Amino acid sequence: MKLFARRRRHNLSLPTRDDNRPMDTQEQEELVRLFEGDQAKQSRLWRSVFAAILFCFAGFLVYSIFGQVSSPWEQRYYAYFMEDVESWMIISAGWVAVLACSLAIVGLLTGSKYRRRWMWCSFFASIILAVFWLYYMLRLPRFRWDIIWLPFGTLSGAGLSLYVDHLLNESAEEVRKLRGYMYSYKAR
Repeated sequence: MKLFARRRRHNLSLPTRDDNRPMDTQEQEELVRLFEGDQAKQSRLWRSVFAAILFCFAGFLVYSIFGQVSSPWEQRYYAYFMEDVESWMIISAGWVAVLACSLAIVGLLTGSKYRRRWMWCSFFASIILAVFWLYYMLRLPRFRWDIIWLPFGTLSGAGLSLYVDHLLNESAEEVRKLRGYMYSYKAR
């Protein structure tokens, strides 16, 4: 069993020789603990990666907000809306986007049982933001594809965080099932 674990860590290959004997309880426990440890590491890694991406996007949004405050309508993606939207509305929409990204980041990095709620709040705030931007984008004389990230950037980030959380929870559930199968086999 230790040979299998050592090989698995180094080159991720399965053992080539076949043991005709079943694994004993200690080997099963060791293998399940190895899977649990790998799953926990992978979960931390992927949650951190997607939280970092959202953090960078939120940083860009803050930069855009300060650009709009310091010199209104200088940024091309906001200048399209100069005739229809007031500057304070664009600044407010930017802060709502930053809030939605922050909620998704908290949901990804928190270990509490309310993790999903944070991400759903982020998703619903992003939907409201997407409706706001799409309303004003459709009022433009010509639809601009270069600003499609305004309605769908934050919404995609929140949706992606929900999806990553779902996948990682499924993975953890599979490892829990494996532990349960180990104990149910011992009960027979």
